[in-house]
Amino acid sequence: MKDSQILSTFGPTAPQTASKPSARPAPLVFDACHVGVVLRAVLFVETVMGVAALYAVDTFMAWVGLLGVLTCAALPGTLAWLVVACLLKHTLARLPAAAQYGVGSLLGALTGLYGCGLLALTGFTERSPWLASACTGALLAGLLVASLVWRARARTPAATTARLAELQSRIRPHFLFNTLNSAIALVRAEPARAETLLEDLSDLFRAALIEHGETATLDEEVALAQRYLAIEQVRFGERLRVHWELDPEAGQARLPPLLLQPLVENAIKHGVEPSAVGGELIVRTRNQGTRVRLDIINSLPPEAQKTTAQTAGHGIALANVSDRLRLLHDVEIEFSAGVRDDRYHVRITFPT
Repeated sequence: MKDSQILSTFGPTAPQTASKPSARPAPLVFDACHVGVVLRAVLFVETVMGVAALYAVDTFMAWVGLLGVLTCAALPGTLAWLVVACLLKHTLARLPAAAQYGVGSLLGALTGLYGCGLLALTGFTERSPWLASACTGALLAGLLVASLVWRARARTPAATTARLAELQSRIRPHFLFNTLNSAIALVRAEPARAETLLEDLSDLFRAALIEHGETATLDEEVALAQRYLAIEQVRFGERLRVHWELDPEAGQARLPPLLLQPLVENAIKHGVEPSAVGGELIVRTRNQGTRVRLDIINSLPPEAQKTTAQTAGHGIALANVSDRLRLLHDVEIEFSAGVRDDRYHVRITFPT
């Protein structure tokens, strides 16, 4: 925390946040830059081409041959449409919904003509069905835009629900009371430590209440988790043993905001708090070229190591985290959680 005021809710930056909410950016309908979107679009177009080819042939080999010809025309056009949609996604997001459908269909018609032109140049067809190609391209592009619209709309309520859930978990009354009681106990004996504790609490509340974008850096998430764990360290003392193994090269990777703190909170709730001797928490980040790996590992109480109940205890928070990650990174995300070697291990791998 940079300023000297404790719990500076009414500091210089607070009125701007409270009195003038930040405008939410329009959802990116043409967000076709994800690998999952590209794969589904290509598979969709290829499926349509395969079904259409069945109407024109009688044998399997003839169908394979015709599908190959249609693919030579449809695949370059589909990829061209996806590239243009990806490059112009921010520009197209400023258009009205009807205009976005119109632009998408127009681009589809142009790519259909492009595919037909490729067939004409290679001599695969005796005649060039320009009008049919343009109409087919426009229709398929309209269906792709519709699927992207549904995807964009799905992100908004899911992100809102996730934000409310994280906000509720962060301002739970017992956590607030425990923190304030710890600060009261330190006021006379260790006033500087009490001030630091309240500063960390202020930063947590500020992070929970301000408006966030769709993503945050891993460094920002780690800083927020460190403040939370600093508060819990006062409460648990030597019972809580935290180890940070952070790779500086992984710090700029993007992930949904307010994601890491609930995971470490979960680890303390289910791993450290129930144990009479406390427990260990490890937070590890690793840069792996084009991907980043995040590991959150916590020890388990002896009784939890012998049952599977511990896995169920993490369920709600983990499902929330997994859903938010998949909305942001789609099929590029790898998420696993479970007991391994008497420890609970959450591993997330995502693009840089």
